Amino acid sequence: MNIDPIFQVKRVIRRKKQFDETTCPENPQSPEDSFRTNYFLYLVDQAIGSLEKRFEKFTTYEKKFGFLFSYKKLNSLNENNLKMACNNLELILKHKDASDVDCEELFQELKILRTILPKETTHVIDILNYLKRFDCFPNVFIAYRILLTIPITVASAERSFSKLKLLKSYLRSTMSQERLNGLALLSIENSLLENVDYKNIISDFASKNARRTIFR
Repeated sequence: MNIDPIFQVKRVIRRKKQFDETTCPENPQSPEDSFRTNYFLYLVDQAIGSLEKRFEKFTTYEKKFGFLFSYKKLNSLNENNLKMACNNLELILKHKDASDVDCEELFQELKILRTILPKETTHVIDILNYLKRFDCFPNVFIAYRILLTIPITVASAERSFSKLKLLKSYLRSTMSQERLNGLALLSIENSLLENVDYKNIISDFASKNARRTIFR
């Protein structure tokens, strides 16, 4: 940035002491030490804490979906470990009595997929695009779609909080949660919203919610 690392030395202000004060030596910090203590170490500590928190999320994410990450990872598991991973994934994606995937069917589909999957499919998105050619891997297809849509960063949450203070003002304190979610989604994904044709949406909504009846 072409900024010289030169710290300005402030003038030392000496306070007049009263006659009954005890004299103690003053050791003021130098500008370099003050910058190091109050700014540099604070920023480094914040960066280290953020990285540790981020890697904790990645570790949790890898424990749940790690066996689906790549062709090499999928083929490195034996049948027992693969079945345990499928059982674990079913429990993670289960809500009450319903689950997005069936562990036994997912296990059988992955066994077949490992034999036909090309070695060039090194990324998750490549595996999902390969699955689109077939219509016989429903559980695997759902698992990879969930894998690619789970946010593993805090960027979306940070954007949500920054938009929330603009949407949920004191004049809108009685807004319902459903309406707030809709407005927040429209505000966050504003770049996608600019390409939407409003006329077709309004016409479709009006046709489904028409209350007037034409009598002839």
